[in-house]
Amino acid sequence: MATLQTVDGDRTLAKTIRLAYQDFHSDAGAASLPIVLIHGSPGEAANFRRLIDELPANRLIVPDLPGFGASTRELPDYSFKAHAKYLLALLDQLKIERAHILGFSMGGGVALHMAEMAPARIASITMLAAIGVQEMELLGDYRMNHAVHGAQLALFWLLREGVPRTPASYRADASVSYSRNFYDSDQRPLRGILARYEGPMRIIHGRGDFLVPVEAAIEHHRLAPQSELILSDFDHFMVFDRPGYLGPLVTEFLARVESGAALTRAQADPARIVAAGRALDPKSLPRFIGVTAFVVVLLLAAATLVSEDLTCIGAGVIAAQGRMSFALAAFACFLGIFVGDLLLFLAGRWLGRVALARAPLRWFVREADVRRSSEWFSRRGAGVIFASRFLPGARLPTYFAAGALRTSFWKFTLYFLIACAVWTPLLVGLAMWLGQEVLESALLGGQSLLVKLVIVVVLASLLARLSIRLSTWKGRRLLLSSWRRLTRWEFWPMWAFYPPVLVYIAWLMIRHRSLTLFTASNPAIPGGGFVGESKSEILRGLEKASDFIPRWTLLRAADPPAARIDAAARFLAAAGIGFPVVLKPDAGERGAGVVIAKSRDEIDACLREAKVDMLLQEYAPGDEFGVFYYRFPDEPRGKIFAITEKRFPTVTGDGVSTLERLILQDDRAVCVARLLLDSLADRLWEIPAAGEIVQLVEVGAHARGTLFLDGGRLRTDALERAIDEVCRGYEGFYFGRFDLRTPDLDAFREGREFRIIELNGVTSEATSIYDPKNSVIIAWRTLFAQWRIAFEIGARNRRNGAQVTSARQLLQWLREHQDQA
Repeated sequence: MATLQTVDGDRTLAKTIRLAYQDFHSDAGAASLPIVLIHGSPGEAANFRRLIDELPANRLIVPDLPGFGASTRELPDYSFKAHAKYLLALLDQLKIERAHILGFSMGGGVALHMAEMAPARIASITMLAAIGVQEMELLGDYRMNHAVHGAQLALFWLLREGVPRTPASYRADASVSYSRNFYDSDQRPLRGILARYEGPMRIIHGRGDFLVPVEAAIEHHRLAPQSELILSDFDHFMVFDRPGYLGPLVTEFLARVESGAALTRAQADPARIVAAGRALDPKSLPRFIGVTAFVVVLLLAAATLVSEDLTCIGAGVIAAQGRMSFALAAFACFLGIFVGDLLLFLAGRWLGRVALARAPLRWFVREADVRRSSEWFSRRGAGVIFASRFLPGARLPTYFAAGALRTSFWKFTLYFLIACAVWTPLLVGLAMWLGQEVLESALLGGQSLLVKLVIVVVLASLLARLSIRLSTWKGRRLLLSSWRRLTRWEFWPMWAFYPPVLVYIAWLMIRHRSLTLFTASNPAIPGGGFVGESKSEILRGLEKASDFIPRWTLLRAADPPAARIDAAARFLAAAGIGFPVVLKPDAGERGAGVVIAKSRDEIDACLREAKVDMLLQEYAPGDEFGVFYYRFPDEPRGKIFAITEKRFPTVTGDGVSTLERLILQDDRAVCVARLLLDSLADRLWEIPAAGEIVQLVEVGAHARGTLFLDGGRLRTDALERAIDEVCRGYEGFYFGRFDLRTPDLDAFREGREFRIIELNGVTSEATSIYDPKNSVIIAWRTLFAQWRIAFEIGARNRRNGAQVTSARQLLQWLREHQDQA
C-alpha cells in the first residue's frame, strides 16, 4: 500500500490517499524493465490475475487505481490525467526510473497521459482494447458525452445513496467511481498525445469489441505511425478469457523493444507519417454498437418528446452516415414517439383540460387546438387518431383530446400504433436518402461535414412538411395560404415591409436635423401618438364632438377584477346600452386585445383576464372606414389624405360544407386561414344553411383579416368639412387617422351620421395602401408622403413653440408599452 499526495486537477493537495498495488518479482522474466498493468473502469488489479502468469517481466506492478479496489474511494479528481499522476508518483516511491506500460480499456487513456507527462520514463505502451480519441468514444462529441456521463453519475449516485445496503456492499460498489472516472475526464487531448508520442507502441484489439469500437484502434494506429496493430476476432474482455493469446503478443513486443528492434516515431515509414498528419476522415467513424447503440436509442427516443419530426430527420442523417442501421434509427424514433404520445393521451385521461393551464403541457398544447380536436374527434371518430399523424399541428391536441374524451385505451393504441408505424419509417427513410445524396454529392465535395448535415436537416424538414401538406386537401389549401401571404405584399410582416420607409424617415430626420420632430405633429397627444397613446385621453380631447362618439368608460387595471366587472355593469345599466359592446385596451394597436362582447359572461371573462386598462365602449353598427386627416398649423382648413373602406370577410353557406371548409375554399379568406381558424375554433364544425352569410371578422383591423380597400371615391367637400370641424375642436391635433362607422353611406358622404370609434396619432397608417390593387411601390410612396407631411407639421409646430419629445423619452415609452403588451 502506497501513501500519495492527493491530486485535484493541476494541484497537489496536502492531504493523502492510499493506493493499493501488487508487486510481482520473477527471476525468469525475459524483460529487464518492469511492466505496469493499468486496469479499466470499473476494475481492479485482480482483472489481470490470469494474464500475469503469461507475461515476461522480472517485475510486474499492478495497482488498484484510486477510486477502485482497495485504494481510497473518495477523491476530488477521478480523471485519467489524475490517475497518471498517481502512477508516476507510485513509480517514484518504488524507485522505478523506466517501465513498460500496458493499458487495458480506460487504462489506455491513463497510459497516454503518463507518456505525455514523463516520456523518458515510458519504455513502451501496449494499448489493449484501449480507449483513446474522443471521436470514437460513445457519441463522439465531448459535450454530448459529458452530458451522458453526468446523467449516468446522477443515477448511480442516487442508487448508491438511496437504496439500503450493507456497509460491505456500499464499500465494494464502484459504480460512482466509474461514472466519476469518465465524467471528470476529457478525451479530447488524447488525439494530440497519440500524435506526439515518440516511443514504441503495440495496439491489440478485437473486431468483436462492443465497448471500444475497432475503428478506435485503427485511428490510434494511424496517429502513431510507429505503432503495430494486431486485430483479432475476440471481444473487449480478452484480458479475462484469452490470456494465452495475449501473453505471447506482449512478450514478443517487449523483447523487441528492449533489443532496440521496435520502431520509434523517428524510424516510422514516411508514408505513414504523412497519413498521420491528415485530418480525421468522417467515413472512419464507427457504427453505434453495444452500450453506445443503447445510449443513442435512448437519446433519440427522449428527443422525440421535444420534436418528433426533427428527431426522425436526425436519426435518418445518422443512418445515412452509416453509424447505425435504418431499422435501429426508425425503432428508436418509433419508441420515443409511441411512449411520448401515449403519455399525452393518459394526461388527457387522468388530468383533463385543467392541466393545459399548467407547465409543461401549456408549453406544447394550446387550449384552442384541443377544443378544435375534440370537435373533430367527436364528429369523425377514432379514425382521426390515424389521420392526425399526417396533419401538421394536429397530433398533440388530438391525442390529448382523445384521452380527455375517454376514448378506449386499446382503440387509441391500435390506431396510433398503425399510424406511427407508417409515418416514422417514412420520415427517417426520407432523411436517410437525402443524407446519402448530400454526403456523397460531388457539388458539396469541398464542404465540411457540419455544413452537409445542416443541408440535410433543412431539406428533409422542408420536404417532410411539404409532403404532409400536399397529401390532404386542407394541407394544400393551407399551403396556398402560405404562398399567397408570401407573394402578396399586403400580408408581409412589418420587418419585411417597413425597411424602405424607415430609411426614408431617417432621411427626413437628417433633413430636419431632429430624430423626433414628428412628435410635435400633435402637441395634444404625448409623443404625437408615437406609441402607447391613451385612447380614453384622446376621446376626452374630442369632447366637443361628443355627438359623434359612442358612449364609453374606462376600467382601470389597478382595480380588482370584481370591481371592474361591477363598474362595467353599472355603466351599461345607467347608459341603457345593450349588447354587443366593445372592450379594448386603452393603449393598443392593430386590433390586439379587442373583444366584441355579446353577453355579460363575455365581459366578465375579458375583465378577469385583462392586465391593462380597458375601454368599454358602445358598439357602433354599420360600415367601417378609416379616414386619414392632416392640417398644417396656421392654415384655415385641413384635408383628408386617404379614406379606407373596410370590408369584413364573409362566406356563404351551401348547407353541406363546414365553416372550416368554407373558409379554406374562399379565395380571400384562405389568405388569412390560420388566423380565422384560430379565432373561430369553436365554430369550425358548424354547417351554415344554404345562402346563409357568415361574417368571419368583427374587428376592423387588417391584421385580424379585414379587407382594406381604397375609399377615395367617398371623399366629398361635405365629409372633409365635417372631419375638419371635429379636428379643429381638438386643440393641438393636426395629424392622424379616424376609425369610424356609419349606418348610411349617403349620409356619410354628406358628413352626417358617423360615429368615431377611435383616433390614432402620428404612427397610424393611411391603411388604403393595403388595397390589393396597389403595388408595394404605391404603398411605399404613400407612406413617404404621409411621413413627409408629419415632419413638416412638426417643424411648423416647433416654430410656434410646441415641444419635441426626446428620443430617450420615446424609447422609455416604447419599453413600457412592450412590457405591457
